[in-house]
Amino acid sequence: MTPIDWIIIGAYFLIIVAIVWWSSRSQATTTDYFLAGRDIGWFAVGASLFASNIGSEHIVGLAGSGATNGMAQAHWELHAWIMIMLAWVFVPFYYRAGVFTMPEFLEKRFDSRSRWVLSIVSLVAYILTKVSVTVYAGALVFRTLLPYTFGTPDNAFWVGAITTVVLTGIYTVFGGLRAVVYTEVMQTALLLIGSVFITYFGLSLLGGWGELKMIIGQNSDQFALWRPNSDPDFPWLGVLIASPIIGIWYWCTDQYIVQRTLSARSLTDARRGAIFGGFLKVWPVFIFLIPGMIGYALQTKGLLPIPLDENGNVLGDMVFPSMVANLLPVGLRGLVVGGLLSALMSSLASLFNSCATLFTVDIYEKLRPGKTQSHLVKVGRIATGVVVGFGLLWIPIMKQISEGNNGLYDYLQNVQGFLAPPITAVFLLGIFNKRINADGAFYGLVVGFIIGMFKLTVQTMTQSGSIDSSTMLGTLGSFNAYYFSGVLFLFSVILIIVVSYMTVAPTAAKVEGLTFGSVTDAQKAENRASWGWKEVAGTGVVLGLVVAVYVYFSFWL
Repeated sequence: MTPIDWIIIGAYFLIIVAIVWWSSRSQATTTDYFLAGRDIGWFAVGASLFASNIGSEHIVGLAGSGATNGMAQAHWELHAWIMIMLAWVFVPFYYRAGVFTMPEFLEKRFDSRSRWVLSIVSLVAYILTKVSVTVYAGALVFRTLLPYTFGTPDNAFWVGAITTVVLTGIYTVFGGLRAVVYTEVMQTALLLIGSVFITYFGLSLLGGWGELKMIIGQNSDQFALWRPNSDPDFPWLGVLIASPIIGIWYWCTDQYIVQRTLSARSLTDARRGAIFGGFLKVWPVFIFLIPGMIGYALQTKGLLPIPLDENGNVLGDMVFPSMVANLLPVGLRGLVVGGLLSALMSSLASLFNSCATLFTVDIYEKLRPGKTQSHLVKVGRIATGVVVGFGLLWIPIMKQISEGNNGLYDYLQNVQGFLAPPITAVFLLGIFNKRINADGAFYGLVVGFIIGMFKLTVQTMTQSGSIDSSTMLGTLGSFNAYYFSGVLFLFSVILIIVVSYMTVAPTAAKVEGLTFGSVTDAQKAENRASWGWKEVAGTGVVLGLVVAVYVYFSFWL
């Protein structure tokens, strides 16, 4: 890192400070603090959706996956079509309900039990996965780019982790969602520019697209988009089953993401923002996965030094930081490091604000009703600080888990594959079937969560050798995680339906406007008035891009 690089990074932080100062001037109510006054335009909503998704764990982990698994995990990056579902299927119900959180929507549709379960599960999951994984990935970047700036590489790791968490926590505490959203608009542009430069310089050094295809083609089984069902890690059928289940949970029901659409100034802005976010979501295949494969090809030709494990295989999570450190010229390196920092901070900021919203609105306000708006905002800020603390405490454990796993991105998808099925089942059935009741939703969430966590525990112990793989528990632990995600989803659907139809049906007043079968004529007219040819055309563009990418990469090797 040169002085010019540091100047660029310093300028970035000055802009962040200015946005936070501007945002902090109007935080009088919970609507201001948690939903930015419900006054965000569609462009900012879409950019914020994309930036919240693309954290440093995504850049580092997805590039690492590209280097070790090729296009196998591109299916998760082509979830732009699921964002179209968010825009057309889910957003009208959420926006019409006027809720702050997804657990609050479940309470309106079912009862308070489902709200409590989803709130607690979400908070625990955020701290144990998203906060820690994001911080760990960002710290890896510091360790690679500034190995001796703070004495040793390990010191650089911890300085990077703690500094970014604390700084992000401060600007989230004071700026609220408005600061989060508007910094993410800037960060989206910086992130895209930086990743494009990585791809350009990497391909130039390698010798072009044809050279990449030739090198990758020599190991086509390892880098193909579609793997045979006999593949132990990415069987095509398991991937096709699990990825939509995880995608619908993440993009359509997760507070961390959906909160952006709830902050829109109108239903039109919410829908249009989700469609624009879908357009942006197509590009990570080209700006993260492809650079990972370029890094592998460069290392194969001896043009890029990337650390190897004890078996001589490329350490996937070190690919992107190594490319930044070795390929980029002065100035651009600072720009890309700024992009990495922005990705880390935007994801953490979104996460901190979502956690604070869940705790304040779904837990604290239920336990202590009648508090003033200013008091609730203060509680939200304290909750953000507590989440920051828990995230820091979990980093050492996350470091051990990640270094003993197949990479950050694979770890993340596995954990999400065990959390997502019951939540996806409850939301889909709750919106599409008005007969589904509170008992079905509650038991589906609780039983599904217990089974998912049991599988995660047994799988981790089997992989570590604590459980013999030849035993019954070991067989469960070794069972492919993606197939298990589908089994758990099917089980959750059956359980929810059986319990619902064995118990009392919800009243018409309880479900009015919250399911497709109970939308009133006035609500249908309001929904129809919120979209036109622009939204339809945007939807066509996004779906066309998804199909084009699938067709090309299905036959590119």
